[in-house]
Amino acid sequence: MSHAHVSNTKRIWTVFGLLSLITTVEVAFGIIRPDALYMHNFLTMNLLNWLFIILTLVKAYYIVWAFMHMEGEKKALRNAVVFPLIFLVCYLLFILLTEGDYVFEVFKNSTIKWNF
Repeated sequence: MSHAHVSNTKRIWTVFGLLSLITTVEVAFGIIRPDALYMHNFLTMNLLNWLFIILTLVKAYYIVWAFMHMEGEKKALRNAVVFPLIFLVCYLLFILLTEGDYVFEVFKNSTIKWNF
């Protein structure tokens, strides 16, 4: 028996539309930079940057879900792929925020001046 070929055109356009919408929102916020998001901080970073990080993670998750065909896999395999990535991203964000804030404070409060 052969398998019937199923067209995924609608699914491809749906994925394209959703990823394009999220990217358009990111670009619009990057151009407009609303003061309500840009001037308020949360955990040493402004809310606009947090919005970019969250939207980028949503896009990355959806790309893995759609293009790596994770929606058709068993829950154990999905968890084995997604949970370590979530942990890794959180760990890298922690390092980025901690070290970036440390470097900023060293340059801000010392005699060393910004050379770049």
